[in-house]
Amino acid sequence: MFPEITRPSPNFTATPAHERLGVCFHHSALDFDATVEHILNADSLVSYHWLIAADGTRCQLVADEQIAWHAGASEWLGRTRCNDFLLGVAFAGNTYHAPLTTAQVASALEWLAPRWAQHGWTTAHMTDHRQITPRRKDDLAPAEWTRLLAAIVKKFEAG
Repeated sequence: MFPEITRPSPNFTATPAHERLGVCFHHSALDFDATVEHILNADSLVSYHWLIAADGTRCQLVADEQIAWHAGASEWLGRTRCNDFLLGVAFAGNTYHAPLTTAQVASALEWLAPRWAQHGWTTAHMTDHRQITPRRKDDLAPAEWTRLLAAIVKKFEAG
């Protein structure tokens, strides 16, 4: 089990309740500590629900029931305002400069497990920032998204 810490961000919307229809994965570009510091700054106007460090430590920044400000202007599966229905999970670092660590992938799978069953998710409920904001954001690096998605399929859908 990977350790979890909580650092509540001021950057969220409490109502309406988050729909939790799936997950949008990001990379933070900054290291873990710098990302947490940035998200705790009310002036940043950005947040994730969860941030995963290189060693697999998870930091909850916004409760799953609340709307984190991670997607910006976005569209997925014919809907806009992805913040309202996709949980935002970020990996600390930049996946174009360094691949996800084995611990980051394992921690993401561990985090997904209880939510997968609870919400009835499939891989059709998983995406990354690049796919919901084309031409505006480029995370995750395509190879790392493919790697993460393959790990999700193996863990939850490979029978």
